[in-house]
Amino acid sequence: MTERDPTLEPFAALIGTWATEATHPRFEGVMPGITTFEWFDGGHFLVERSHNDHELFPDAISVIGAPEGGGGLVMEYFDSRGVRRTYRVALDDGVLRMWRDDPGFAQRFCAALGHDQFEGRWQLARTPGDWQDDLSVTYRRRD
Repeated sequence: MTERDPTLEPFAALIGTWATEATHPRFEGVMPGITTFEWFDGGHFLVERSHNDHELFPDAISVIGAPEGGGGLVMEYFDSRGVRRTYRVALDDGVLRMWRDDPGFAQRFCAALGHDQFEGRWQLARTPGDWQDDLSVTYRRRD
């Protein structure tokens, strides 16, 4: 394969370094951090790395690309706590969505992308359909 998967093309808008500010309903204040998005060699996968300046929030690395079987895109997530999760991911009409439908711990994220700034919100459901706000993150482009 020599050409990038066309479903990844919208993700080019994320390439670069972003300063982040996160808030969480269980914690006071704002947690600063840094997130980078870059193409993996060959351009067939997007790599996201995040670092948070608070010991209770994990650092993470994620890889976005086509799944082994089936259509769409997946994000394989790994963090400094040893957590590993697989999310479905889509970026359509400037809206980034990530989700996992585990019946005991479902999660979803949504953000309308801007060129230099955007805000996203994670929600979780410990029981099906009972969505609660979780982490909110503001991204500001640094380069």
